[in-house]
Amino acid sequence: MPEELFDLSNEYETMLRMGVDLSGEDPAYFLRGRVADLARALPKAWTPRRILDFGCGTGESSAHLAERYPGAAILGVDTSDNALALARRRHGSERILFGPMAALPNEAPFDLCYVNGVFHHIEPERRLEAVRAIHAALAPGGYFALFENNPWNPGTRMVMSRIPFDRDAKTLSFGETKELVRAGGFRIAQPARFLFYFPRPLAFLRAMEPAFLRLPLGAQYCVLGSKP
Repeated sequence: MPEELFDLSNEYETMLRMGVDLSGEDPAYFLRGRVADLARALPKAWTPRRILDFGCGTGESSAHLAERYPGAAILGVDTSDNALALARRRHGSERILFGPMAALPNEAPFDLCYVNGVFHHIEPERRLEAVRAIHAALAPGGYFALFENNPWNPGTRMVMSRIPFDRDAKTLSFGETKELVRAGGFRIAQPARFLFYFPRPLAFLRAMEPAFLRLPLGAQYCVLGSKP
């Protein structure tokens, strides 16, 4: 991702809220929803020992993954030194570490890689390279959870248009993402899952959302791959 996204890391959350506030929720609501859905999608008896947060930004996702998986060590990687410095100040610990993406090949293998909203910032011709880097970082049998914004959802397009660093992003359809994950050497572990259908004013309808997991209209989706 371009370093400029986090040149002003302290302003990142403000810019993100400029769009997300349209939903009536804050970014933490969507983070909790993604990680909870991932936990449901993964095998029930399976527990990761090492988790890679690829494109961790300012580290909120790394911290939440550590809460969800208390027995796991977390490494958040990013291309931005500013973002990593802020992540270390806020969330760094013996169990939650942050480092540059360039150092990833020197790390021990991971059992799970979590990625959210990163690939629409990667130039299309470099996306396969990123997937292959993740494939190389995972242990055999590891899982790759790629969450992306769904361009088929009009609310998603409206939100992204209000966020300065997302306005010129090149979104991926779930079909494109599935093929990208497969081309990078992964098996598709299950069909794409679609999340976040109703904004806060319609929160009383959210109990119905599990029935819509395969309906390709949610604000975000997840493609789950596994390394043979």
